[in-house]
Amino acid sequence: MTTERHSVADNQGMRIRFTKMQGAGNDFVVLDETRERLNLTTAHYRYLADRHFGVGADQILTVRPAPQPDVDFEYVIHNADGGEVEQCGNGSRCFVRFVREQGLTDKTTVRVKVHGGVITLQEMPDGQVTVDMGAPVFDLPQVPFAPQHAHALDANGQASDAAHASAWQLALSNGDAVNVGVVSMGNPHAVQVVADVDTAPVGVQGPLIEHHAAFPKRVNAGFMQVIDRGAVRLRVFERGAGETLACGTGACAAVVTGIRWGLLDARVRVQTHGGELTIEWQGGDSHVRMTGPATTVFHGEINIPENL
Repeated sequence: MTTERHSVADNQGMRIRFTKMQGAGNDFVVLDETRERLNLTTAHYRYLADRHFGVGADQILTVRPAPQPDVDFEYVIHNADGGEVEQCGNGSRCFVRFVREQGLTDKTTVRVKVHGGVITLQEMPDGQVTVDMGAPVFDLPQVPFAPQHAHALDANGQASDAAHASAWQLALSNGDAVNVGVVSMGNPHAVQVVADVDTAPVGVQGPLIEHHAAFPKRVNAGFMQVIDRGAVRLRVFERGAGETLACGTGACAAVVTGIRWGLLDARVRVQTHGGELTIEWQGGDSHVRMTGPATTVFHGEINIPENL
């Protein structure tokens, strides 16, 4: 199926075809722009993501032709607030399922360009999808993270200098102080360990961390409960979307942080409200691999007003 754009007879705007997909409960509207650009605006993306007036989704994923010879496609992501973001792990799994189901490729392994580089996606024989998420980024300017707005901590939770920091303490505007690991998985994450994700103050602290001055491009806030060295429970408050049922890059960031803090082994099952993901990381400069489900929910068409 290809995405189609045309004016409708009643002059209400343009009609586009879409596919609704979900990965571990993280839901997406997927658009095919391999033949024609839709030229959607920020307001259009917000409209599509709106759960009352649009289709409803955490993110809008767009498939575009390969912009360079060493990749198969370009993968563009917009959050529910209409803003473009660098990466979406659960969306990556849906991306490869979509291009195969729609006959855009017959490859089981595809390379796609994202905002921050190139990632490799592989559909497995059992229907699961494995994504090579690349190496985690800890260099603070690249996250990006502004250390002057936080307090550096060492592995024991004591004050440290920025060069040797294992964690960072953030003073939140409601008076709370939280210790987080800071990492980019193509997009920025701040991960904290909590005793119980069910009672963690995700709705209160999430937006305060997202908009904290230490994160000039905002941040995804992760709340991780360690069950044992091979299993965690996770909730993520995503920038521009709020809390979602699952966050693929958030799961990667949480496991990487847990491994760096000596809490987890190299292969970890991550239980989210939407399902289970498996994350693997051998440490250092090695790449993070994420495996999980990707499901097509339905196909549809929607009229989008030209002027929103």
